[in-house]
Amino acid sequence: MKNLEKFFKWLMVVLIVVSVGILVWGFVAGYPSTPSQPAATVEALLYWAYAMIGLALVSVIVFGLVIAAVNDPKSLLKLVVGIVVVAAVCGVAYLLAPASPAMGMLQQPSTGTLKLTDTILNLTYLAGGLAILSIIFAEIWSAIRSK
Repeated sequence: MKNLEKFFKWLMVVLIVVSVGILVWGFVAGYPSTPSQPAATVEALLYWAYAMIGLALVSVIVFGLVIAAVNDPKSLLKLVVGIVVVAAVCGVAYLLAPASPAMGMLQQPSTGTLKLTDTILNLTYLAGGLAILSIIFAEIWSAIRSK
């Protein structure tokens, strides 16, 4: 177990160093201020963000499955239901995404890119709304329980 903790500690350090390196490179090289300028720094930053999100998702799913299988095999059903619910919410957000054209851009991205961007915006709005509702609910619940 110590070796695994050490591995994850160093993996986290490496990922942070690479992230800071890409960020510093972007500031040194400069980010494009107009669409006609090359966007290599932005693309590198976006691809690194995609990689980090993918790594996080794979880690949560794989380690969640392994830990659940070891500790309580019955909890695998809850994990599968949770993954299905998240996939369904993402699917609904994708279906509701209008793929609206980007404002202020001369050359529009592909329809697929616009659809994905709108999907992520819908998921962000949903997460923000649920966070606000959960804060309100928690305050009401704690006020009721404290009386």
